[in-house]
Amino acid sequence: MGLAQDVNQQSPAQQPKVTPSVGKQESATSTKYPNLVDITASTGIHFDHLSSPEQKFIVESMSGGVALIDYDRDGWLDIYFTNAQSVEMALHGQKARSALYHNNHDGTFTDVTDKAGVASPCWAMGAVVGDYNNDGWPDLLVTCFGGIVLYRNNGDGTFTDATRSAGLGGDHLWATGAAFGDYDGDGWADLFVSHYVNFDLKDLPAFGSAKTCKYLGVDVQCGPRGLKGSSDSLYRNNHDGTFTDVSRQTGVDDPEDRVGLSAVWSDFDNDGKLDLFVTNDGEANYLYRNEGSGKFNDVGLASGVAANEDGLEQANMGIAIGDYLHSGRMSLLISHFDNEYAALYRNEGDMNFIDASLASGIARGTKGYVGWGDAFVDFDNDGWLDYFVVNGHVYPQVDSAHKDAKYREPKLLFENQRDGTFKNISKQVGSAIQAPQVSRGMAIGDLFNDGHLEAVIENLVGQPMILRPEDGPHNHWISFQLEGVQCDRLALNARVRVMAGDLVQLGEVISGGSYLSQNDLRIHFGLGKHEGVEKAEVLWPDGKTETLTNLSVDRFYSIREGAGVVSSAPATHLNQK
Repeated sequence: MGLAQDVNQQSPAQQPKVTPSVGKQESATSTKYPNLVDITASTGIHFDHLSSPEQKFIVESMSGGVALIDYDRDGWLDIYFTNAQSVEMALHGQKARSALYHNNHDGTFTDVTDKAGVASPCWAMGAVVGDYNNDGWPDLLVTCFGGIVLYRNNGDGTFTDATRSAGLGGDHLWATGAAFGDYDGDGWADLFVSHYVNFDLKDLPAFGSAKTCKYLGVDVQCGPRGLKGSSDSLYRNNHDGTFTDVSRQTGVDDPEDRVGLSAVWSDFDNDGKLDLFVTNDGEANYLYRNEGSGKFNDVGLASGVAANEDGLEQANMGIAIGDYLHSGRMSLLISHFDNEYAALYRNEGDMNFIDASLASGIARGTKGYVGWGDAFVDFDNDGWLDYFVVNGHVYPQVDSAHKDAKYREPKLLFENQRDGTFKNISKQVGSAIQAPQVSRGMAIGDLFNDGHLEAVIENLVGQPMILRPEDGPHNHWISFQLEGVQCDRLALNARVRVMAGDLVQLGEVISGGSYLSQNDLRIHFGLGKHEGVEKAEVLWPDGKTETLTNLSVDRFYSIREGAGVVSSAPATHLNQK
């Protein structure tokens, strides 16, 4: 998959270089940015993530993933929130209730959790979407403290727990991040699962008992430092509803037992093969280059993404992936702990990344916050990806430490200045993102099919938050939903390159990412004032490319591999309650 082939099936050496369109557009600050408005109350969503007030154990601090999934294929995004019990609840056999909300097409959602059969999968961490049996219905995978749960979509509004029948029941580790992706190019989605620390409810580390269990001079939960990490897993799809563990033979089993959190598949060197990026908490990240023939090689250190530019390993948590410079390459932005900063790794090509955190302005704006879910997102539809990150501390005890650190923290938004830098506009987009919360997972998607992207945030403490951009510039947009035929049905890691005048953008269908969360699988592009798309190239994972021309803006396009546009629809205008 990737940009190695164009419409003439050129080799990587023949592939024309994509020149970044930096500086060719109007000023990034020439029009008012939309306010991000909290619309949670109007949606009818009432969900509380359970949490222990004192958070005495690390397993109580890490949950809170959210997945956007059109589970009934009606063209509208539904929302799944994960939930987790406390240690005390677990020791007494009590479970937490996760929740699936159906989109009612009128700005509201209805709780369909019990009908769908997805209420109590496990001590849930996060969730991602894939179609493991290639039947066209999106399936849901939940990562857990104690393994993973695979929910097979039955196509009738219900799910069946297919974990054991799929051969995934042997995973009993603390699973965190996960991502579906067809690494071997056989047209079936494989599954990678990262694992966190080895934590035993029968041998609980005592609160504040060691040097690694103190922060700002106060006693806090123990870990991850001082706790042993766990190996990761890659499961190859057998095409018959089952998977085979190929972690060791492919070279992604993490023999050093690093503390894994998030993961994402993408073709980072544009050679037509899917690579894998894995964040590790407090340890070096992995960037596994796909060598073909089912083998991977960790090039994290050589590529520049294992640690920051000073060579320091950071508390790597959430993953934002996107072509923020219009270079034709996917860069990475990683959220971190409060004594660090979010790290921007600019993709220079050929598996070479530059740490642009300081030069871009991202480091200065994010230092002092504990970041989790994050994304490159174009809230104002100007055609340039901004950066949004949600925050919240790990330790409730910081509130009594009489320091600058606080348990509840605001969210942050950075506007792309179109020259490789970002401007912190967090205090210029309304009061909602300034509300201090203990946020964890975050997913981006067009909930109301109106061409505007919302952010769905799951908070570790209390209700979620849904942010909607309002009162912004009247910019154009275009959206693509891809369906594979030779590749997997959800077309994971297919890419679309759109050309509207001098604006050239690249988007990708991504499973997983952010922090324990799942974004909209549709590829959305803001177009600014451009009133048409002259050309859109769909780069399918199997190497084929389809070219579409003269597309109207402000529309959703459904593209089937080999058939082109099979349907299109204009934006929906809701009278939201």
